[in-house]
Amino acid sequence: MTETIDRALDRVRVVSWLQRYGVYAAVVVLFAFNAVFTPHFLAADNFRTQLVQVAPIVIVALGMALVIGTEGIDLSVGSVMALAASMVALYLGYGALPAIAMALLAGALVGAAGGVLVAVVGVQPIVATLALLVGVRGLANVFLPQLREFTNPTLVAIGSDSVAGVPIVVLVAVVLVAAVAFLVRRTTFGRQLVAVGGNRTASRLSGLPVRRILLTVYVLAGVLAAVAGVLATSRLQASDPTSLGLFMELSAITAVVVGGTPLTGGRVRVLGTVMGALLMQLLQATLIKHNLPQSWTQMAQAVIILAAVYAARERR
Repeated sequence: MTETIDRALDRVRVVSWLQRYGVYAAVVVLFAFNAVFTPHFLAADNFRTQLVQVAPIVIVALGMALVIGTEGIDLSVGSVMALAASMVALYLGYGALPAIAMALLAGALVGAAGGVLVAVVGVQPIVATLALLVGVRGLANVFLPQLREFTNPTLVAIGSDSVAGVPIVVLVAVVLVAAVAFLVRRTTFGRQLVAVGGNRTASRLSGLPVRRILLTVYVLAGVLAAVAGVLATSRLQASDPTSLGLFMELSAITAVVVGGTPLTGGRVRVLGTVMGALLMQLLQATLIKHNLPQSWTQMAQAVIILAAVYAARERR
């Protein structure tokens, strides 16, 4: 009997450790594998490329982590990226800053719409944001039916220039990671967000402004998705709402779940989310560099997601 209990406790400890630190261990293992078996993996240009590619995913995933922390979900983030791209193209004639401002405003408005549907109307988050996913993508394509290239020096610089050798796109992502981590860990709003995700009814009874918190979270997710859309557009030097942000919501959810934030809410792991995004990027890059098909990446991602969800389930 004692041995059975000990084995059960050992299993719980292992699962708990994997849930907390598994994503870090996986990144280290994958990094070591590439360092040994992938040619030129340790080259500076390769690191730069990987970081630039993962930066928009990290930014979108930060907003998704906040939403999931409230026991919600936001499927509209990819469409918000597309809408931001169309806004940049439409308002670029007024200058880069007004175009960026309009893109961020559009993201905030979509986020506010999702927040109102969830917090005020009472629609399930997956249904509300699924409707926005379809509608906002269509709106973006109405505003800009086809790809439009640009040569605005400010946007080109944002997408391609570096500061002290670090791409501006990556620096923006780092600043936003630090800001969201501070918001979650060091502010009253962050504690309220986690409380709402842990028990919404108790939070409401204790006097927390649940509706305002939910509305703010969805607005933040929309703005962060718009930032990612602006950065991706700047890097491509073209606005393409038809394809920009497609399946981004899946990449963001994957990063959040693999990073240890439970879909049941009540906790937000910012650094884990970043590492989850890096893990998916490293996995994809590894398979590509070893001439394996894209379908392998998708299957590997599915296995990793299931493992992460199972580990979270075992801890409850």
